Amino acid sequence: MATVTQLGFNQDSFEAFLAARDEPKWLTDARRTAWQHFQQSEWPDRNHERWLRTDIRLFKLDRYAPPQPSGEPSSNIPGGLLCPGVALAGHNRSLDGHSLDYTLHKNWSDRGVLFGSLDKMLADHDGLLRPHFQSAFDPTHDRFAALHAAFWTGGQLLYVPRGIVVDEPLHALSSMTDGGTDLGHVLVVLEDGAEATLLCETSSPSETAGGFHCGAVELILGAGSHLRFVNFQDWGRGVWHFAHQKAIVHKDATLQWTVAALGSRMAKVNQQVSMVDEGASCQVNGVLFTEGKQHLSYDTLQHHEAANCRSDFRYKAALQDKSRTVWRGMIKVDADAQKTDGYQRNDNLLLSGNARADSIPGLEIEADDVRCTHGSTSGRVDEELIFYAGCRGYTRKEAIQMIVTGFFQHVFDRITIENVREALALAIARRVREYE
Repeated sequence: MATVTQLGFNQDSFEAFLAARDEPKWLTDARRTAWQHFQQSEWPDRNHERWLRTDIRLFKLDRYAPPQPSGEPSSNIPGGLLCPGVALAGHNRSLDGHSLDYTLHKNWSDRGVLFGSLDKMLADHDGLLRPHFQSAFDPTHDRFAALHAAFWTGGQLLYVPRGIVVDEPLHALSSMTDGGTDLGHVLVVLEDGAEATLLCETSSPSETAGGFHCGAVELILGAGSHLRFVNFQDWGRGVWHFAHQKAIVHKDATLQWTVAALGSRMAKVNQQVSMVDEGASCQVNGVLFTEGKQHLSYDTLQHHEAANCRSDFRYKAALQDKSRTVWRGMIKVDADAQKTDGYQRNDNLLLSGNARADSIPGLEIEADDVRCTHGSTSGRVDEELIFYAGCRGYTRKEAIQMIVTGFFQHVFDRITIENVREALALAIARRVREYE
């Protein structure tokens, strides 16, 4: 069996990567098509509006290699922050894009639920999963999407059959060694009337660890289904993080999508929810906390393709030191999407005079009977609040922690999973320093 050892993503490493895999011909052909697109495309530059505020000139792809199995003992992999004390229906762990282990309670596997490593599940259930795979992902979106489509490995798969209600959360942890590569792909498919909760998180061996993540998320919600999906990004501060994430929500289905981003050196995430049938609804809760020289950029799209659909996106960010966030939000309403109810908001709390937050909300509306609103705010900590907290015996740092927690509380209150609310609040409180 061939082994990929050289650094860089080139023709030789691509051929070695394919030779090391045992996949259906259709998947190999899709990889070759994506690789060809990658070779023919250019890296995005700052002349493009979506990249105007995000500089990737320091990113060097030739410093990284295609994902390879790690010799790291599984016992050394950091544990997840979202699942302690929670009764889980299943658990899936991967390292550097390769599956370590996964479990699913027999009660659910006997009822047709699938959960585990995406590449293995695609091989074992080709006919069932092939129609869904990459149905919500465009390999030609940009060069990062093409690279992911050519080299993705491991990943997470959750499939819930028609009418099955999985009433216990499932947990997926993707870890990466220092300097490693992860190109994991998440695919969630809920058939009509199904329900599930999936907690996905990422981790690195240390806060300063580096690496390269180029991932994708696809969420497919059948008619009348309900999904609670948590995506907690907690990479080390040296990780380059690129992701394309999309949900397709069908008739009367509901999606609650919680996004938390605390890690990475630089993140560029494209997130889209498409409501394609009447009665579809989604709620997205975004929590961002940055420090040092972190740069997190999120492009969100609420695409209303059908009538009588509802979307509600709320992102909050707190920034320390010289960090920066960029949020570009768009509500797009097609001509047939009458009676749309769309809302988006981004609030930023600056904890340093050197931090910067850019908010660019937008509307693109072709229908004439809709209610769409948006807004954004940015501000600093009120010194009077710190003073009054000090009068009640709190230190300055404790006061700042309370203020930051209060800032995020509105979004926390919207998250219906208690352990997720508590884990995020604790993780943020630990990072807060004294206000500068």
